[in-house]
Order: sequence, then C-alpha cells, then structure tokens
Amino acid sequence: MKFDMDYIAHHNELTETNPYFKLFLTIILLIVTLALDNLYFDVIIFVVMSFVILAIAKISIRSYLKFLSIPVAFLVITCVFLLFFFGKGDVIYETGILGIVVTTDSFHYAVYTFMRVMGCFPCLGFLALTTPIAKILHCLATLKVPKIMIEIGLLMYNAIFIFLNEIDTMQKAQDTRLGYSSYWTSFKSLGALTSTIFLRSLDKSETLQFALDSRGYTGELPLYEPKKGE
Repeated sequence: MKFDMDYIAHHNELTETNPYFKLFLTIILLIVTLALDNLYFDVIIFVVMSFVILAIAKISIRSYLKFLSIPVAFLVITCVFLLFFFGKGDVIYETGILGIVVTTDSFHYAVYTFMRVMGCFPCLGFLALTTPIAKILHCLATLKVPKIMIEIGLLMYNAIFIFLNEIDTMQKAQDTRLGYSSYWTSFKSLGALTSTIFLRSLDKSETLQFALDSRGYTGELPLYEPKKGE
C-alpha cells in the first residue's frame, strides 16, 4: 500500500481538532524535548505521542511506521558516524580497523542524539498526520509568518510528493520487469532509479511551473482560508 500522508491527514479522528492547538502543542513539546537532556523524558514523549497517534487519532501502525522509516534511517546513519568518529574520552570499544574506536563521549553523543530525535519524531508526526497542510499554512499565515516562507513550504511539500510518486512509479515498473529478482539486478535497478529520478523530478517541476503560469500565477500562491465557524 502506497503511503499517502495527505489522505491520512484528512481522514483521522483528530482532523477536525483545532489546528492552532495542535500546532502550539507540537512546538512546545519540540522545544521542551530539545532543551531537556533527559533520556527518560525522551522515551515518555515518544510513548505518549505514539499512543495519541495510534489510539486516539486511530492512524494505522503501518502508516505510522512508514512515516518514521525514512527519517529513522538517516538518524541511524548519523548516530553511527557520531559513535565511531566523534568525541573523546576513555576507549570502551576498539574496532581494529584503521584505529577507529568508540569512546565514552562518542557513545554519549550517539545515544542522546538518537533518543532526543526519536522523541521529536512523534511530535512532528502528531501534527503532520492529523492536520492537513492547508490548515497548517493558514495557521502560520494568521501568526504573521513571512509569506515567502509559507509559499516555499507549500512548494517543498508538493515537490516531496512529486518525488515520492516518481520513485513509486519507477520501482513498480522495474519490479514488473524482474528488476529486483537478484542481488545484482537489484543493484543495477537501484543505480538506474537514482540516476533517473533527478531528471524526472526536474521535468515534473517544470510541468508544475507551466501549470501555474497558465493559471495566471504572478508570484504569489493563494492560501486556504476556512469559512467562519470552521
């Protein structure tokens, strides 16, 4: 099943909840989580917000795990570098490869970075998975966030989904041609996907620009404005 965050944001039990409340709650929790240097608090925030997303908003665990999968992959890579290449202190593990070791400081950096970021992910997920992007941008506009920043955010949001849709389409095309039937073919297919996706994304972005121009785009994107009482 293809992950569609926009569909999930429009179809959950918290969609109609006040978007300002969700926005401010997310910002406060992010600030507190980043400011505190406490592993226990990070774990509590992760558990509580995950419970809210899964049990109260009733978002499927499969969709939630898909939301977490890509950022967690980058987080793990970052923490591996912190573990082996940063920090000083006493050596607690030697790899025996080019003098690469794990020290007390590097272990501390890796663990605390991992837990702190993992505490932030459900906070962002709470906002992103329960609130349509149009309502989030409207809230930012009423809070006097510069319009250029809001428009950049909207275009980036659109570009991300164009990018993901292209990857999904190309992977399915490769899969139907047995592009992932073996290790070697998978490696070749991944290389072809990587080399092609950038050009396809540029082409889609150019198409988007033509569509905007044909509809009288003058450099300012219209934003969603809810009716009174919404």
